[in-house]
Amino acid sequence: MRLGFDGKRVIQNFTGLGNYSRYVLNSLAKYYPENSYLVYTAKTPDPDQRSKLNNVDFRHPKTKKFAGLWRTFSIIKDLKRDKIELYHGLSNEIPAGLSKAKIPSVVTIHDLIFLRYPQYYKFIDRTIYTLKFRYACRNADYVIAISEQTKRDIIHYFNVPEKKIHVVYQNCNNSFREKLSAEAKDQIRSVYNLPGRYLLNVGTIEPRKNLMLIAKALKLVSDDIHLVAVGKATPYAMQVKNQLESAGLSERVHFLTGVKSSDLPGIYQLADIFIYPSKFEGFGIPIVEALHSGVPVIAATGSCLEEAGGQASYYVDPEDDKQLGNYINLILNNSDIARQMVEQGYDYVKKFDDKSIAADLIAVYQQAINDYA
Repeated sequence: MRLGFDGKRVIQNFTGLGNYSRYVLNSLAKYYPENSYLVYTAKTPDPDQRSKLNNVDFRHPKTKKFAGLWRTFSIIKDLKRDKIELYHGLSNEIPAGLSKAKIPSVVTIHDLIFLRYPQYYKFIDRTIYTLKFRYACRNADYVIAISEQTKRDIIHYFNVPEKKIHVVYQNCNNSFREKLSAEAKDQIRSVYNLPGRYLLNVGTIEPRKNLMLIAKALKLVSDDIHLVAVGKATPYAMQVKNQLESAGLSERVHFLTGVKSSDLPGIYQLADIFIYPSKFEGFGIPIVEALHSGVPVIAATGSCLEEAGGQASYYVDPEDDKQLGNYINLILNNSDIARQMVEQGYDYVKKFDDKSIAADLIAVYQQAINDYA
């Protein structure tokens, strides 16, 4: 098959959507090398970015002028020239005119948080997202949802037929599955000045991610236990810092930004517990990263995080800091429980198998192509 992919996030985004895009391309290219994978992007990847994608070719517009419009409209000519048999929009949108050009299409929808929690988004952003997402869901031949929760939201908000939606999970980068040596972990501890024992949270520090819950629960935990928060700060981070200062906990919390992706697995592996109290997610890939890293996980109820963490993890009300504090202490004070959570976590994340996920994607592609036959 000659497969085309939206490459905007592949080379411009180094968090969720970008990681997903690169994961899909690498998994497909590894397990189905007989196919051709063409990535369409207005920007040229630098050599370092290019080296992380094997068996993948890039395509660019003939001119940089109006490159944004090319991605949405003019790209159809390039897809036809390249004899693309199916186009996959990896991040919530597809070009206009695919059906008219008789090019089968699939779109991945990651979440509809902007509709569930509109207060976290500007009006103009919500409007644009709604138009793009709705068009993609209604005009793509099939929709890939990254969780059952996202599937339910697509049906609820856009009235998309259930039979058109396939849930295909994702896995994390291989680096989280490799156990680091004691020497390597000591080096990471030194570089980032990490405390001896700590709770870990990874993600943008914004209201929805709910770091405040951990800040409030920290006062219920032994003084030798610190919190390490890895992620880009927003104005909400100052609210968290003010809460910590008023509670006399500032010295026990460490905010890390600009962490190298190659160092993140070590930061996970050094943690005592990974805590993800987000009020809503599309899937929750940091939980999968933590389980692969051999760290007990506490996450929030209310969205899809149980899909990422399974029965191996504990779940708390995202507004209940006392419940969170109790679970933290239970794990910290009982090595048998912690060990059991780690062992069950290893077993659970086996379901997010790269080869199986690649096979599921290929099956959706083939179904879409066959529908045009």
